[in-house]
Amino acid sequence: MDIRYPVHPEHGKTMDTETLRKEFLIQNLFVKDQINMTYSHVDRIITAGICPVDKELKVEGGKELASEYFFENREGGVINIGGSGKITLDGESFDMNNSDGFYIGKGTKDVSFSSSDPSKPAKFYFLSGPAHKEYHSKWIPLEKANKVHLGSIEESNERTINQYLHPAVLETCQLCMGMTILEPNCVWNTMPVHTHERRMEVYFYFDMDPDTVVFHLMGKPDETRHIVMRNEEAVISPSWSIHSGVGTKNYTFIWGMVGENKTFTDMDHVAMKDIK
Repeated sequence: MDIRYPVHPEHGKTMDTETLRKEFLIQNLFVKDQINMTYSHVDRIITAGICPVDKELKVEGGKELASEYFFENREGGVINIGGSGKITLDGESFDMNNSDGFYIGKGTKDVSFSSSDPSKPAKFYFLSGPAHKEYHSKWIPLEKANKVHLGSIEESNERTINQYLHPAVLETCQLCMGMTILEPNCVWNTMPVHTHERRMEVYFYFDMDPDTVVFHLMGKPDETRHIVMRNEEAVISPSWSIHSGVGTKNYTFIWGMVGENKTFTDMDHVAMKDIK
């Protein structure tokens, strides 16, 4: 498990490209028959890629989590971006097709992942945060996600926000999670920008051609920086940072938030004239 520590915004101002990428960028998430996890001390979120091909993969606890089993003190969210597969919770299995989501509640002891066809393996993108209460685990197909349509072709940002782990869909302790799909010829996300002091966020960019890149914008609104993102890479966004992006072509991204506030619209908006 890769461990990342918090960065103060004043420290963030001094970082060069290499340091920014080392602190905030998460790469190589999906490796055959591996679970690759990154633990961030920013709200103790865990970001992982789970890629079962020839064997079933089990999420386990241990010393790093100070728990007997992974979900002893945690909840989790999963969205499958690959081929069809299964998630098994305490002996009960659920089919997970492409774009299906799943919420895993605190107290679930045995959790494993598998692919239906090794030649077309599932790719389970996974987020987890600390939990104080048990809520029911739930399968959430794309059609059951709460949908919000925003933007326009004229502004190059027409998109659909699919809210999977969200108060409009189900109860969680603190984890919110969804998938935003940009329409063809639309390349901007989350512009105008905002911050939310009461929660952090992780963005995961995918559905990108090999030559497509996204310039992910971060930093305080008056001290912006960027990280060049490629297919199936994630980026950690502290609460003090903006989180926006523009691509060389349309793309899809999964966002996930943890913190003390689940109100999706509680944002500190930044006027375009104030961005530097």
